[in-house]
Amino acid sequence: MSSQRATAFVPGHVTAFFSAHPADDPAVAGSRGAGVTLTDGVTVRVSVPDGAVDATAGDGDASDGIGSRTIDGESGSIGAVDDVLAELDASGADVAVETDLPIGAGFGVSGAAALGAALAANDAFDRGRSENELVGTAHAAEVGRGTGLGDVVAQARGGVPVRLEPGAPGVGELDGVPATARVEYVTFGELSTEAVLGGDTTALSAAGEDALTRLRADPRLPTLMDAARGFARDADLLAPEVAEAIAAVDAVAGDDSDDLGAAMAMLGRTVFALGTGLSDAGYDPDVCRIDAAGARLVDERGRE
Repeated sequence: MSSQRATAFVPGHVTAFFSAHPADDPAVAGSRGAGVTLTDGVTVRVSVPDGAVDATAGDGDASDGIGSRTIDGESGSIGAVDDVLAELDASGADVAVETDLPIGAGFGVSGAAALGAALAANDAFDRGRSENELVGTAHAAEVGRGTGLGDVVAQARGGVPVRLEPGAPGVGELDGVPATARVEYVTFGELSTEAVLGGDTTALSAAGEDALTRLRADPRLPTLMDAARGFARDADLLAPEVAEAIAAVDAVAGDDSDDLGAAMAMLGRTVFALGTGLSDAGYDPDVCRIDAAGARLVDERGRE
């Protein structure tokens, strides 16, 4: 039984391209680049266990011990989520993370879980933090764990976010492409974010800056997808099975097609398409849309 609870939904985020900007201060660290948020996402339920009700007054009781942690109904935890809860003096919370998105495949699941935990714990424990404070807390936790650089700020915004400057709210700067579209995606497996970001990112970041310059000059979805394909190639990140899927989509697209082609999700062995390209090419993709709203609190059934 729980006395108080809150639920948050955070959209998945597919990064089309990026440049890495590490820093000692996680609020300053981050990435520049662009991507697409998804109506497929992560739901985080935070409950205040019985006996910890006084913790909503901020007296510290919520950090006496660690509450339960589950991911899709199985016992498990995400480091960035634990760090967010510790920052909010809510480590004693029971937290359930649920998602249909594959973990480690380029959908920003860890960032979404951290941001969802921040929103829901703030509400359940009545911590009184602002949205920017909560996004900053989740961003710092994600960067500190080395599992992402820009997903959190993008997921907070929703739509087609363009990260002009790295960092948490108050430091970073965001814009966006005003558009919506059907999104298809197929995942071929995981790609370690920590391994890529922990290596030499010089060539990767140069390719990301070039792609961002292109998109800023022409902020439309076709430019986003074309820049994404060029980035994956120039940064030498294109997985063979993803390259094959992109080529298959190109092969079935007609000259007058409204389909915008396919690209690789960063960082994961995942291909995504705006339109019906993957279906037309014979794949059996998951289908959703660009999420317009960004991270938000919902009721227990997921309704806003």
